[in-house]
Amino acid sequence: MRLAIALGRRGLGRVWPNPAVGCVVVRDGRIVGRGWTAPGGRPHAETQALAQAGAAARGATVYVSLEPCAHHGRTPPCAQALIAAGVARVVTALTDPDPRVDGGGHALLRAAGVDVIEGVEAAAARAANAGFLSRVTRGRPWLTLKLALTLDGRIATASGESRWITGPAARRAVHAMRATHDAVLVGAGTARADDPDLRVRDLGITWSGVRLVADSRLRVPTDSRLGLSARNAPVWMLHGDAAGAEPRAAWVGTGAEVIAVPEAAGGGLDPAAMLATLGEKGLTRVLCEGGGALGGSLLHAGLVDEIAVFSAGKLIGAEGRPGLGPLGLDALAEAPRFHLTETRPLGEDLLHIWQRAP
Repeated sequence: MRLAIALGRRGLGRVWPNPAVGCVVVRDGRIVGRGWTAPGGRPHAETQALAQAGAAARGATVYVSLEPCAHHGRTPPCAQALIAAGVARVVTALTDPDPRVDGGGHALLRAAGVDVIEGVEAAAARAANAGFLSRVTRGRPWLTLKLALTLDGRIATASGESRWITGPAARRAVHAMRATHDAVLVGAGTARADDPDLRVRDLGITWSGVRLVADSRLRVPTDSRLGLSARNAPVWMLHGDAAGAEPRAAWVGTGAEVIAVPEAAGGGLDPAAMLATLGEKGLTRVLCEGGGALGGSLLHAGLVDEIAVFSAGKLIGAEGRPGLGPLGLDALAEAPRFHLTETRPLGEDLLHIWQRAP
């Protein structure tokens, strides 16, 4: 099962809105087939593993990181494919909460006489597919907030200089994180000040996820790096009611998709509505790369699931720009709480990952 989960993770960032599933077929103590969800979500892991196993699948045990699907979509149900292949036993990590499945795959297998064992390595499988589970059960993607900070919590000097706070190894790790997320999100201020590209670079990867900009009035220029590359890699511009027809048309002309999002009472895009909209569009994992105001608003709304902090051995001082905007706290007890899940050195920098405390 650990191998099945690891195989499934290969699809992260490329299979949305589907889950990233892995499958291993074992016969007489030997692996005879394995597979994982293909880019775009098809074919499914089970289909690929069964094709590799061929006739050896009959009487075999199959390990799948998520309950096999039981509904007809663009392809027949995986549960039915397992039955047709004559497998003897299916071991799964999680029940699929999608209402079209939700126990139906397990039931279909048992009704056909297949031995089913559930809940093996469930915690690891839940972590691997946190994004898919979030979209199905909460209606929004899993959100990781990335911060590159000095030791005193600054993201830039007073003049806005931020290249580079962290070193090459940390920046490479950020690109690896982009590759495992469906989309990268920045605010309008960051898009205007830094003119980022937001694609995956320096890893030998030829594809990138969706590039998202939260820009309530569509003030980011269309001749930015995002606008000039929108036909090569997807760009979604998230805007509010105040965005005029002219900038909307201009961004559509670049090849970007413009998406209306309700505005908050105090102005700007409503964070919860924004993530709900992204969930409706099928995104399961979003990496927010700034800036401080956007990160602060997402934290204040309780929408950040994970924080990846890249700490550099530099000090800027109080005149530097803080890593986060206001959170509106009056007491320490109101502060969002996270627990440490990983610490890793990256050259002269340090990555520590925190997840929201239950």
